[in-house]
Amino acid sequence: MKTAKQLERYCKGAANHRRIAILSVVEKESGITLEEIAERLSANLKTISQHTRSLVQAGLLSKKYQGRAVTHQLSPYGRAFVRFLKSF
Repeated sequence: MKTAKQLERYCKGAANHRRIAILSVVEKESGITLEEIAERLSANLKTISQHTRSLVQAGLLSKKYQGRAVTHQLSPYGRAFVRFLKSF
């Protein structure tokens, strides 16, 4: 069982409708780039960049550098968090 502090980090990391949408998009298409996420959500690239950064810091997303592109996938905790969100 995680500590209350660790659980707070995950909850705060996803405490925004855009971040929840990002998690959903990345779940459906692992390895998606920042530009593709912004396109799928019809959102500003800078906004999506800030939100993905927060999700990475919270431990819900992980990113991988492939040349100049950066791809995103759910971390193991991100997958568990998305399952939790879907249970509501």
